[in-house]
Amino acid sequence: QVHLVESGGGLVQAGGSLRLSCAASGRTVSGYAIAWFRQPPGKGREFVASIDWSGGRTSYADSVKDRFLISRENGKNTVYLQMNSLKPEDTAVYYCNRPRTFTETRATSFDSWGQGTQVTVSS
Repeated sequence: QVHLVESGGGLVQAGGSLRLSCAASGRTVSGYAIAWFRQPPGKGREFVASIDWSGGRTSYADSVKDRFLISRENGKNTVYLQMNSLKPEDTAVYYCNRPRTFTETRATSFDSWGQGTQVTVSS
């Protein structure tokens, strides 16, 4: 059973940057895709980005494309989400999870979630 823990959130001004980390324990995630989701205040959980097991393929929601970059270091059992040019609408709790397939973007397909990490972007 793999356990994923998100970190790196915080308060940042619009236009700033943050890097989130998704650290795995209990089992390696090097053979699996990892996805980031977020839940804005009062809204449902939405797909942000995903990366395949090798790091060779990535996918992004249109709202973050060209601003966010997902990457992974399998040797450290960690996946990152570099967030640049942050906007107030990026304010959300960010979660990582392990989808069954790289192309899975539905938050409802997951049985459980971690604690997430809060990102707040001030205007």
